[in-house]
Amino acid sequence: MAKSGFGKDRLRSFVERVERLEEERAALSADIREVYSEAKGEGFDTKTMRQVVRLRKLDKADFQEREAMLDLYLGALGMR
Repeated sequence: MAKSGFGKDRLRSFVERVERLEEERAALSADIREVYSEAKGEGFDTKTMRQVVRLRKLDKADFQEREAMLDLYLGALGMR
């Protein structure tokens, strides 16, 4: 831990950077909500869209594993 007065300017720099990034994150979150709202207005199901966005982040092997597990679970519950 820094001594009193030691690194004060550096600490302020870190805090200010975090604050700016949090502001940017809030703005991006608002933009994302706006896109989903626009899509919903055009008749798209936003819950499904959010799921697609999450799945597109996975590599092919992880995606296939999730699909297989989902299929297995749905089949076990008589839903397929």
